[in-house]
Amino acid sequence: MADKYLDESLPIEERVEDLLSKMTIEEKAAQMLHDAKGVKRLGIHPYNWWNETLHGVARAGTATVFPQCIGLGATFNTELVHEIADICSTEGRAKHKESAAHGDFDIYKGLTFWTPNVNIFRDPRWGRGHETYGEDPYLTTKMGLAFTDGLQGHGKHLKSAACAKHFAVHSGPEELRHEFNAVASEKDMRETYLPAFEALVKEGNVESVMGAYNRTNGEPCCGSKTLLSDILRDEWGFKGHVVSDCWAIRDFHEEHKVTKTPEESVALALKNGCDLNCGCTYEYLLKAYRKKMITEEDIDKAMRRLLTTWFKLGFFDKETEYDNIPYSVVACREHREKAMEAARQSLVLLKNDGILPLGNDIKTIGVIGPNADSREALVGNYNGTPKKYITVLEGIEEEAEKRGINVLYSVGSHLWKTRTSVLAREYDFDSEAMTVAEHSDVVVMCMGLDATIEGEQGDAGNEFGSGDKRDLQYPSIQRHVLEKVISTGKRVILVSMTGSAMDMRYADENCSAIVQAWYPGGEGGLAVAELLFGEYSPSGKLPVTFYRSTDDLPEFTDYSMKNRTYRYYEGVPMYPFGFGLSYTKFEYEAVSREELSDCFKIKIRVKNVGERDGIEKVQLYAEPIDCGFEVPRWELRGFESVTLKAGEEKEIEFKVDKKDLMLINENGEKVEHMNGFRFYVGGGQPDERTAELTGMRALVM
Repeated sequence: MADKYLDESLPIEERVEDLLSKMTIEEKAAQMLHDAKGVKRLGIHPYNWWNETLHGVARAGTATVFPQCIGLGATFNTELVHEIADICSTEGRAKHKESAAHGDFDIYKGLTFWTPNVNIFRDPRWGRGHETYGEDPYLTTKMGLAFTDGLQGHGKHLKSAACAKHFAVHSGPEELRHEFNAVASEKDMRETYLPAFEALVKEGNVESVMGAYNRTNGEPCCGSKTLLSDILRDEWGFKGHVVSDCWAIRDFHEEHKVTKTPEESVALALKNGCDLNCGCTYEYLLKAYRKKMITEEDIDKAMRRLLTTWFKLGFFDKETEYDNIPYSVVACREHREKAMEAARQSLVLLKNDGILPLGNDIKTIGVIGPNADSREALVGNYNGTPKKYITVLEGIEEEAEKRGINVLYSVGSHLWKTRTSVLAREYDFDSEAMTVAEHSDVVVMCMGLDATIEGEQGDAGNEFGSGDKRDLQYPSIQRHVLEKVISTGKRVILVSMTGSAMDMRYADENCSAIVQAWYPGGEGGLAVAELLFGEYSPSGKLPVTFYRSTDDLPEFTDYSMKNRTYRYYEGVPMYPFGFGLSYTKFEYEAVSREELSDCFKIKIRVKNVGERDGIEKVQLYAEPIDCGFEVPRWELRGFESVTLKAGEEKEIEFKVDKKDLMLINENGEKVEHMNGFRFYVGGGQPDERTAELTGMRALVM
């Protein structure tokens, strides 16, 4: 009689129990680290659970590299993000099949992707913020749901397994993350830090959740009874598996000091629901078992969840519906064209005095800056290797050649090394930058950062240290070159390639145009060039607030949402959340507002009244009227990407469920607001700064 676990006609639960019953406790324990050892006698291959596809299959060779997640957030386009995730899963399947055929079950070759990152980008100094979709819980939720659905698919098997991370209340500082205790009120937890995770569990059926390095309100996240047991499993009903962040369980005894030994750390994590250890501390599982700190049933409970994921992926079936995906899909033209579409929609035009798009009167363009010809500034972090790179310089040269325009170039400076550094002398080209500017009709300054400056702790090996930013300023050497170029009197277009908000006060005052390009993907430099030359109209919107400086912000280590993000910020931003300019103009007209028992229906008409085709990112915000406790001044509650030809108009309906309008009181409880809501619809949030920058006020509904 065949083993039940190999019988595809049986329910997964029955197959899991059969396989589990055949495994020794030693064999079970060996599968609960990220580099699972496999069980040859049972036909279980070694398997490495650790794989990444934050914005394209990462760290496993060639793949389509899409814009970094903060850029995807700027698209305000869930349909596009869903398509991107589906492509990631398709390429992941193709790569996994070939790796397995060669007996390669190593890291970054599996189908369990530790994506998406749905943490809230609460402070622009956080180095990993560009891995997120921005500062807003609603936008993050919708993008996270789209990405999860695209990865996992709707077939008999999971196409790949998504993972919501980092649970929870995690957004820096990086240098303290292994010992840091993030203190958040119940209100902030339920209003800001938890909603995206809750939605991915309840609505998205996300297969996995990853804990965070830090403690939250005193408990280490990867062993938190409150987070993993009380909220995630008991309250939300999560059925999937939980994985620790990498080596986070070791932090329990080495950094957080909440336990004294590895065995105690194992027991704390396992008993509170952490099933899989990225790291090595679960090597002590058997020691903890023999010391009676954990039971075999504790191990079995975790193994059931892990085996369930394997069965869902089809690892014990003769075939899956994804086995015939050819390797030729990897970084194919169709996928790369989708990456280009994403890059175009991610770029945000922050300022334009009329210089853009560049006209036929331009004979010579000067391109200056350390990110102009930088491949690193295209790809962000947690990235694969593009089949083809097109930097901003290369993109401008390609577009300029079509128009008979000459291009001059100077790197201008190192990315961050100063002129006083001996190592930086080879990068000291400010005089060449001056020459290029003087001989050009217009200058494109490509400034910014890359993942060696802002990123994860340990990735940034320079004076910036942890990966977090000290402030919102560009590195001093870049500011020096920008000021020198501005002094020539030539008109300057700033292309800012960063994953976070910068101090734009000087640039806003002195540059003719500013394009926020994020990290736009492998061939994203061409998308930047096309924008500059008017091949399409920009449509990206800011998924974060651009403050004027860190003077406007609370302490980095303060996790209270007071005076943070557009929902609670009390000052006037440089550029607001939801803002972005276009080459065309859109007008809005109210159609109707209808209140039903379970929802509001808001209908509006948007018309492209300009002379160019364009894409408008229509946004709906809800403002509670006369609330008796502190709430966000208004919140994003709907958005839609609408393509309109010049002169075309469309009617759009938003359905806002009343359950999504529940407010969070100071005790973290959801309460119904009886005084009603005011709705705003437009191309940005309904603040005075947006109206000032766009000349348009949102509709009041």
